[in-house]
Amino acid sequence: MASTMLSQNLQDWIDARRRHHLSHAHVQMARELGMNPRRLGKLANHDQEPWKAPLAQFIEHLYFKAFGKERPEVVMSIEERARTQRAKKAARKATKRVGADAGDRPHRNPSEPVP
Repeated sequence: MASTMLSQNLQDWIDARRRHHLSHAHVQMARELGMNPRRLGKLANHDQEPWKAPLAQFIEHLYFKAFGKERPEVVMSIEERARTQRAKKAARKATKRVGADAGDRPHRNPSEPVP
């Protein structure tokens, strides 16, 4: 999948995954925790600050603390998530198009008063 097809937010997560050597599960946990992918570098400098835990362990610790479980039940990569979102959007558009073609909804001019 080309990177230009993804939104900037998803592309930021893919870049963060590569830059910080995170797994798909770690990226999903960080997203569920509401972390910012551009700010992960501040948390990942355990080489310079030995008292810090490695980023993957830190994310696991926060996830367990917040949700009470080790890992998400279903792990999806960013690319898979984008694919499913695109498929859902296409299905909604197709349903809408079929409904409009069949004349299920009357078309109304927004300038006309509501009856």
